[in-house]
Amino acid sequence: MRRLSTFSIIMAMVLFFLSACNGTKRLALGEKLYTGADIKLSSNDTLTKREKRAVITIIRNGIKLVPNKRIIGMSPKLWLYMQAGENPKSRYKKWMKKSGEAPVLLSAANPAAVCSIINAQLFNYGIFNAFTEFTIIEKKHTAKIMYLCHIHQPYIIKNILYSLSYDSLQAIIIKDNDESLLNIGDDFNLNCLKNERLRIDSLLKTRGYYFFNPDYLLFKADTSSNYHSVSIKLTLKDSIPLNALKVYRINNIIVDQNYAINETKADSLHSSFNFNNIVFQGNEDNQKIKAKVIAQSIYFKKDDLYSRTNHNITLNRLMTMGDFKFVSVKIAESDTTDPGFLDVTIRLTAMKKHSLKVELDMISKSNNFMGPQLNVSLLNRNTFKGAELLTLRLAGSFEAQFNGSNNTIYSYSLNPQLALTLPQFLLPFNIKTNSLFVPKTSFLLSYNFMKKVAYYDMSTFLFSYGYDWKTNNKTEEVLNPVMMSYTALSNTSQLFNDLLLANPFLAKSFEEQFIAGASYTFTYNEQLFPNKKNQCFFQLSSETAGNSFSLLNTIIGENISANNPSRMFGSIYSQYAKLSLDGRLYIRVKSKSKIALRLFMGMAHAYGNTSTLPYTKQFFSGGPNSIRAFLYNSLGPGNYQQNTANKGILQLGGDAKLEMNAEYRFPLFSYLKGAVFADAGNVWMLKSDPANIGTPFSLSNAYNDIAVGAGIGLRLDVSFFVLRFDLAMPLRKPWLEEHNRWVINQIDFGNANWRSDNLVYSIAIGYPF
Repeated sequence: MRRLSTFSIIMAMVLFFLSACNGTKRLALGEKLYTGADIKLSSNDTLTKREKRAVITIIRNGIKLVPNKRIIGMSPKLWLYMQAGENPKSRYKKWMKKSGEAPVLLSAANPAAVCSIINAQLFNYGIFNAFTEFTIIEKKHTAKIMYLCHIHQPYIIKNILYSLSYDSLQAIIIKDNDESLLNIGDDFNLNCLKNERLRIDSLLKTRGYYFFNPDYLLFKADTSSNYHSVSIKLTLKDSIPLNALKVYRINNIIVDQNYAINETKADSLHSSFNFNNIVFQGNEDNQKIKAKVIAQSIYFKKDDLYSRTNHNITLNRLMTMGDFKFVSVKIAESDTTDPGFLDVTIRLTAMKKHSLKVELDMISKSNNFMGPQLNVSLLNRNTFKGAELLTLRLAGSFEAQFNGSNNTIYSYSLNPQLALTLPQFLLPFNIKTNSLFVPKTSFLLSYNFMKKVAYYDMSTFLFSYGYDWKTNNKTEEVLNPVMMSYTALSNTSQLFNDLLLANPFLAKSFEEQFIAGASYTFTYNEQLFPNKKNQCFFQLSSETAGNSFSLLNTIIGENISANNPSRMFGSIYSQYAKLSLDGRLYIRVKSKSKIALRLFMGMAHAYGNTSTLPYTKQFFSGGPNSIRAFLYNSLGPGNYQQNTANKGILQLGGDAKLEMNAEYRFPLFSYLKGAVFADAGNVWMLKSDPANIGTPFSLSNAYNDIAVGAGIGLRLDVSFFVLRFDLAMPLRKPWLEEHNRWVINQIDFGNANWRSDNLVYSIAIGYPF
């Protein structure tokens, strides 16, 4: 009873505080707080649910005035603003004013003008005879507006006619009619007509009509034929310049690699040379970038029809090469006796050849390690006059684990890297692509030394060679046909050796540290389009290792197995295959609120020369970027309960992983955002290891080993930097007895022991997914 009484008192105090946060008591005399708008529809026609939703959305878009933000029916930001007063003097009052939100008043609404805007927008969507009226509903300090819209059923497109006075234009448009944005039976939509004009203009510009303009196209709508239907006719405007109706071809292509924006050039003759029908200004030996490399990114061809597609590819490829800070493509009619030709002049302004970049960061990893990191990068652009980018990078970091009672675990690392990136596919044969983006070939050589104090020293050598290309803004593919890494342990402590002795499976995964294989990653990402309501992210990653060495062993007649492994360069080589899928969906609920969903599935299998995946290639579950109600890498495999005393050091992984995450993200104040989340998943072995650690993976029984957690979080989001605080608790523990794994009924926030054993607090940088 005492606990209930205390809770009641606290809730009463909270409700009393919230009731004071209405912010209306300090309004000027005669002013009323605007609390929003209600919408009602009146129609003699029967509207479908889809039509009603569309109409209401149109009306909402016409009501621009947004009331003050409310939380649980209250407006705390408005209250802060009003409490600060008109001219705050103290620092605290100034903070209140800045953190608060000015009142949105009824006097700013102008409902008569809003009615006109609504009618105009409904007209654009085929409701030609709409009439909107308003009523102001007033209370003591507040007021809202009721908009009553008298509408009819939207007009639909009955037929589409093409009546262009030039047969050549009409033939091109009709031939491409399957791509039209207008379809018979669709609702009339003025925006759709505008977009169709832009599509036709783009189509004509790929057929040589360089001077054509979408304003030369005219759509006429006739509503006299039938009830609620409209006939659309496409025509040309009466007065069109002659050059807009003429097909143009490419004549001269001129490239100037020494263009300076602020430079005033004398009218003197420059030397030039010709490469593949492209005129390069200057001497061939003094070109900053070889003519052959520049020509690969120029998709204009002499005597070809002008194409807007080739224009865009040329511009984007030259920009994404990474060597130019300014690219200009100037097109003008050729000064020739034969009309219908264009001259293309490409002006390039190079970036500085060398640049030094120094960064000091605070890093946060998924195992709760945090600390400073220093990155020093020296960039050498156009290293071999082929637009190459040579990067020498030196990184050093210090990390300590702050989560939990054990704060003596720390490490430091040193990581020099040498990377070379070429703006092309380096292959024995040519690949021609029409992507807007330059394909890249990359070489990476790196060494990483890490000292995990009280455990071991680890040295890792890495070499990779691969290709990176994008077919469009959403998709990217990375293929690394060569990936080689070798890891060596030294200065191992007795504590570390005891851990390996106690777990042969873990010891085996640390033995096999020579990896030679290939990888492929496909990424589809819609997050680059912030105006898209629902955004998808999908990533497929695959990796294999050891197969080339295994084939060589087979050719020379050497029998290999996990019990009799072969060695390369004195070390057992790993042989495995790995596949993972990462799918995410971001659903915008309001303008600044969204639901983020994630599904991750992964599976790997060691075979041939090895019986265990390398430790760095295993799947792990639990931690700030995984299932947040459980410590870093502490889940699984299966129903196994790991010892978390070492706070995420040398935890057990698995061959398979399934993880599901859901998070609702919403704004609180300007840079502060909140979140409510739930996570579920685990990792498994594909088959039971010799030590019988956890239940092996089985499709029919995997659900029984799923761990579930939930929690709340705060995010300090300043666009370029996100500091995340999460507090989570487990709802289901897979290591408990089969019928007692749900622990929701054991939640007891008032119990200190329960809080110590179950609440997991984490700090991280960036969103978890």
